[in-house]
Amino acid sequence: MDWLIDPLQYAFMRSGLLAALLVGLTCASLGVYVVLRHMAFIGDALAHTVLPGLVVAYLNRWNLFGGAVVAGVLTALGIGWLSRRQEVREDTAIGILFTGMFALGILLISTVRSFRDLSHILFGDILGVTATDLGLIAGVAVLVLLILALFHKELELTSFDPTYAQVIGLRADTIRYGLLVLLALTVVVGIQAVGVVLTNALLITPAATASLLTNRLPRMMMIATGVAMISGLVGLYASYYFSVSSGAAIVLTCTACFGLAWLGCTLRHRLTGNY
Repeated sequence: MDWLIDPLQYAFMRSGLLAALLVGLTCASLGVYVVLRHMAFIGDALAHTVLPGLVVAYLNRWNLFGGAVVAGVLTALGIGWLSRRQEVREDTAIGILFTGMFALGILLISTVRSFRDLSHILFGDILGVTATDLGLIAGVAVLVLLILALFHKELELTSFDPTYAQVIGLRADTIRYGLLVLLALTVVVGIQAVGVVLTNALLITPAATASLLTNRLPRMMMIATGVAMISGLVGLYASYYFSVSSGAAIVLTCTACFGLAWLGCTLRHRLTGNY
């Protein structure tokens, strides 16, 4: 049992573990709706488009979280506004804002003397999470989970049958805007843990893993959060004992879980003859 307890004697490991669990819970819970609505590319786009907000905040010595939130929310609302009347397809709006905002972020990074100055933004630094960061992560986690619980029926209906939802009077556009804003906030807190590059994996991979094992939403959400939180725990311990990147270790653990679920699903279909 010593190998389980020893890492926890360090404050940075305890903070990192708590951050990993909170981010995993938040990302996986929202990620289920992202997967059901085929919005995976939006998550990836937001993970990149917060970069200019982070860089501007960094250069002016402002709060990085605030800069990322502003950039993420503006991007999310911009995607919804551009694609609301169908003149511009949603994937086209994502592509335009994704490339434009990311290019702006790279341009701003180029004004810094060394690219290493912002490497923690790109790749994350979960072991460097402070008490203030933990408070922000926990606050966003509570907000996101509370809204998901309050609007569970509306989100479920608009995810599975948007046409019927519109017929009975639900404002699908408003719900979509709200989901985009929650997604932006979730991406921002994920960046603190695993960085811009790897955040999307925490949103998509646990939910995709759960979707292979069940088609019932409550069970899917439970499995997804379990996969994300266990991956956070295993990845953090792996980074401690093998001296590797914590963010990459967490995401690779998620990927391994997906691989096992896919293999099990494939074998089950072959045994039952149901392809």
